[in-house]
Amino acid sequence: MQDFTVEELNEAHRALLSTLHKCEKIDAAKLGKSQQTLLIRRISALKVALTLIDKEVNKATKKFRDKTLLDKA
Repeated sequence: MQDFTVEELNEAHRALLSTLHKCEKIDAAKLGKSQQTLLIRRISALKVALTLIDKEVNKATKKFRDKTLLDKA
């Protein structure tokens, strides 16, 4: 998998979170059945992507913290 910087991950997180909020604001009752299904699946996929990005950011932050502590020792 390609390595991304924390800044790139944070920017992707921000963009996806914005898209998620916009999707959640949509009145699904006004959509057709297939559009409702698509919207539900899109929201689920965005939540998965945001969770994975959070995990990667936390892992990178922990790695940086551990390296910093080792450098000080």
